Amino acid sequence: MVDVESVENLSALSRHERIAVLRNKVAAMSNAAPDITAPQEPDAQKPSSTQLIEVAPGIAQVLPDGGLLRRCVYECSPTPAFVVELIAQLSAQGMFVAVVGWPELSLAGVLTSGGDTTCVVAIPDPGEDPLSTLGVLVEGIDVVIYRGAPITLSPVRARPLLARLRKGVAALVMVGMQVGSPRARLEAQVRGFRGIGEGQGRIKAVDLEVTGQAKAFHARSMISIGQPRTLYAVDP
Repeated sequence: MVDVESVENLSALSRHERIAVLRNKVAAMSNAAPDITAPQEPDAQKPSSTQLIEVAPGIAQVLPDGGLLRRCVYECSPTPAFVVELIAQLSAQGMFVAVVGWPELSLAGVLTSGGDTTCVVAIPDPGEDPLSTLGVLVEGIDVVIYRGAPITLSPVRARPLLARLRKGVAALVMVGMQVGSPRARLEAQVRGFRGIGEGQGRIKAVDLEVTGQAKAFHARSMISIGQPRTLYAVDP
């Protein structure tokens, strides 16, 4: 059984009720998280250990800072296997993750990849104003992942959210939706499956090609999710 806490349907609540529910959730998760120091300008100095959220090497090498930087926004392709792997890596460290607007995302793989689903909160329906929902979450949750419509937010619409992000503690990952000048753009593509034969077997692993792009930065890596490759000795 996947133990992921889900927040009730926010669309049925008034704006004040919705904010109250989210603030209570953020407060509960923030109390269990370590204190984060005051905001720093990402480009002003090398990120400190409290500003940088670590990820495994395969993902770290496609990020310009070697991890997710708090108070920054990232764009990511809508590749479920990659996002679930990212959630697993984050939650395994005790990082709290909110998944917003993605009810069809199966989080069973978080456990399979060694993650901790008690650190994950799912908000399938963020309500009629999802950006305000995100604005509350970024105040106290380590990583917020939002599956939005495939549009580019105008500077006017993005400004209030980004202002709250800079004052909060989260790294914000936008899946599908785009903003101006994200910290990095991540693209993951499935390159192969392992564990299945002709008409039999089941998928045991997925191979992904991941690319990261940022200002004056471009990197690529291959990651494998699931059962490791098995090497056999062959007699000469």
